[in-house]
Amino acid sequence: MNNADWFSTEAISDRLTQIYEPHVHPFFRANMFHVVGRDADLVIDFGMGLGNLASVLTIPPGKPVLAVATHIHVDHVGSFHEFENRLGHEAEAEAFAHMLDADTLAPYFRMQSDVLAQVPPMGTKPEAYTISPAPLTTILAENDIIDIGDACYTVLHLPGHSPGSIGLLDQKTGIFFSGDAIYEGSLVDDLPGCDIEAYKASMERLLQLDLEVVHGGHGSSFGRARLQEIAKTYLSSRNP
Repeated sequence: MNNADWFSTEAISDRLTQIYEPHVHPFFRANMFHVVGRDADLVIDFGMGLGNLASVLTIPPGKPVLAVATHIHVDHVGSFHEFENRLGHEAEAEAFAHMLDADTLAPYFRMQSDVLAQVPPMGTKPEAYTISPAPLTTILAENDIIDIGDACYTVLHLPGHSPGSIGLLDQKTGIFFSGDAIYEGSLVDDLPGCDIEAYKASMERLLQLDLEVVHGGHGSSFGRARLQEIAKTYLSSRNP
């Protein structure tokens, strides 16, 4: 399969494109986003790295690109190393530099027998899968601002799914990129590095956010009412 066919893209607006890998098992089929900015473009999350993500993005030569990983897990960092300017949370800074299995949870991918529906462009077999180290060039913390010229995104630290999970909120428009802090689908809090108490606190915080639309790390996008429903359902399930 060629590189272009490995990825599916959907234009959400004239400034926002959603990208995913349709031939990867749904559990590992994460959303990636490309935001066109006036002064720089923003790329959020990087899939499995089984094809070359950068080559399918339409970015003018020489335009700065800010690559932000919402967290360290295997399905979000595969192509992170392809980008020069890499941003991630301080809690996982060392993990990005080494991409050890204990942090990325890559063995969960390797052990699956039906994880790929097609042979990827690079011919990678699941049992031989590795992730290239991608040391951060900018370490993010709570309330940092990512400015692309005509939009600014506030970094929200939302641990629970992983220690360094973050979301990016445009407080002017209410657009929120949530990574795996919250998304449409079954939330995961039982993997190594997960922290249910921290996740509960993040859900309580999400309930208070003033936002319009959530672009999650998996599944379809949704609005504030659905976010509150997902968060309340999670809290109810963990507060018997």
